[in-house]
Amino acid sequence: MIGTLYGASLGPGDPDLITRRSWALLQSDAYWTYPVKKKKGTSYALQIALQAGLTRPENSSELIFPMTHDKEILAKYWLQAAQTVIDILQQGHDVIFLVEGDASTFSTFQHLAKTVKGLNETIEIETIPGVTSFNAAAARAEMPLADTDDTVAIIPAGYGLEMIDSLLNDFDTLVLLKVKPILDDIIELLQQKNLLSNSCFIEKAGSPEERIIHDVASLRGEKVNYLSLILISNNHHRERGEMIRGCRKKTLSC
Repeated sequence: MIGTLYGASLGPGDPDLITRRSWALLQSDAYWTYPVKKKKGTSYALQIALQAGLTRPENSSELIFPMTHDKEILAKYWLQAAQTVIDILQQGHDVIFLVEGDASTFSTFQHLAKTVKGLNETIEIETIPGVTSFNAAAARAEMPLADTDDTVAIIPAGYGLEMIDSLLNDFDTLVLLKVKPILDDIIELLQQKNLLSNSCFIEKAGSPEERIIHDVASLRGEKVNYLSLILISNNHHRERGEMIRGCRKKTLSC
C-alpha cells in the first residue's frame, strides 16, 4: 500500500481558520512535512499548527525550499523534497504537507505535487482548500474584495510598477502580494493616482503579529515582513465601470 499526499491548507495565521478537513488530518497518524527556507529554519506553516495547540509528531520532516528565482536550484530542491515524500509514502504512510494560506494559491505545494506525480504517477494527491491571506486581510480590514459585478486582480507585486499601473486602470479591486521589495515605489504610484486613501496594508493577517495600516503612506522607508500585502479599492475604475454598465443596460432596454 502506498500512502496519499495531502496539501493541508492552514489559513494565513489564525488557527481558528484551519478547516475541519485539515484539522482531522493533523490529528491522524499521517506523517507531517513542512517547508523551510534553509536547513533547521523556521516554518510559518508549522507555527500555525503549533499555535492551534497541536504538538509536532515524531514522524515529521522539514522540506527545504530556498528563497531564490534560480530555476535550476529550485528544481534540485523540489526533486529532493519529492523523493523524501515518496520514500515515506512507499512505506505505507500518508503524508501531510503543511501549507500557510491556501494550497492552490501561490503555494509551494503545487511544485511539490507536480514533482511527486512526475516521479510516480500512481501516487494519490489531495489538495485541501483553505482561507487565503487576501480573503482574511479583506475581512480584517473591513474592505470587501468585490461587490455585485466588480472585477478583482490578484498579483505578486514583483510583476512591477508598469503592470500594477495597468491593472489599476482595468480592475475595481487590486490585491498586491509580497509588497516588501518595492513598497516605497507602490506608495509613490498610489499617491500619483490619488488612491492612498483607498488602500490598506496588512501584514501576517490573522496571526498574533498582525498589523493593519490604513495610512499606507506612513510606511515609507520602513522594512516590512515578507508576508504582507496591500488591498486597493479603485473607485475611479468602479465609477467608470458603473457608467459603462449603465449604458449597456439602457441599450438593452431599448
